[in-house]
Amino acid sequence: MIGAMVMIFVALWIYQSAKKAKVGNVMMWAAGAALVFFITQFALIEINVNLFDLDGTKTESKVMLGSDDETCVPTKAVAKAGEKDGDMGQFKNSSCSEVHGGDRQDEERYMGFSGVLKSLYFELFPSILSFFAIAFLRIKLITKEEISATSLFSGLKEMFISIKQSFKSSASE
Repeated sequence: MIGAMVMIFVALWIYQSAKKAKVGNVMMWAAGAALVFFITQFALIEINVNLFDLDGTKTESKVMLGSDDETCVPTKAVAKAGEKDGDMGQFKNSSCSEVHGGDRQDEERYMGFSGVLKSLYFELFPSILSFFAIAFLRIKLITKEEISATSLFSGLKEMFISIKQSFKSSASE
């Protein structure tokens, strides 16, 4: 959701920058920037998912190995009618003593201050890095300015002002 909102703002920002720089095919630049943002964010999310999988000490297969609950693996062939768990959409065996859900078994990794930082990293890093990639491409391909902090973020204030102006009603007319 955060990435989608940032992608919309990036497309507007690129559109206004290309229009101001008098570059041809302004809509193609905006659509291309949104596409590059999406692809970059998708790749970074995939990397984060793999990091998330490597980060934990427990996995479902490790928990289940060597335990008495090995027979608790839900199978459709063994399940009887009416034993379907509505929450997970899997079949439930009432003789099992433990819930085997990836979202519940290792939540202690994300408790405390370091857990908050990990959660923020996994949620915000793809959007932030994708934004910087688009800002770099904007400087190099559209505005052709020198790389600096001011040129990297130039045009953002004007974009938000124009968005604010678009919401004002024309009551005086």
